[in-house]
Amino acid sequence: MVEKPTAAFVLSLIGGVFILLGGILYAFFGSLIALLALVINSSGAVDIGMSFAIIGIILGVLTIVFSALAYANPAKYKIIGGATIIAASILSLVFALAGFVIGFILALIGGILFLTRKT
Repeated sequence: MVEKPTAAFVLSLIGGVFILLGGILYAFFGSLIALLALVINSSGAVDIGMSFAIIGIILGVLTIVFSALAYANPAKYKIIGGATIIAASILSLVFALAGFVIGFILALIGGILFLTRKT
């Protein structure tokens, strides 16, 4: 029986949750700025901010999904799961407030653990 990569799964899952929360917080503040933009009559910056928030939420969901896939079937999803988690955590630096920095670090370490694990 193949031993599951529990440490990598837990780290990347918690990191993904923090990245997701960072994207949601980005969206919340973006909606507040959109409300202010209605008063000021300029919406160009709001569109970019909301796009960043949506991408941040997608990055958090990707991190969570690929950490679950790599945990459920480590022989099949080790490489693609680890690479996707690392890429999503690096992109979260721009798009999701880095998952409050701790999400970036946890997801990065979890992705590296997935990639370096011997199956």
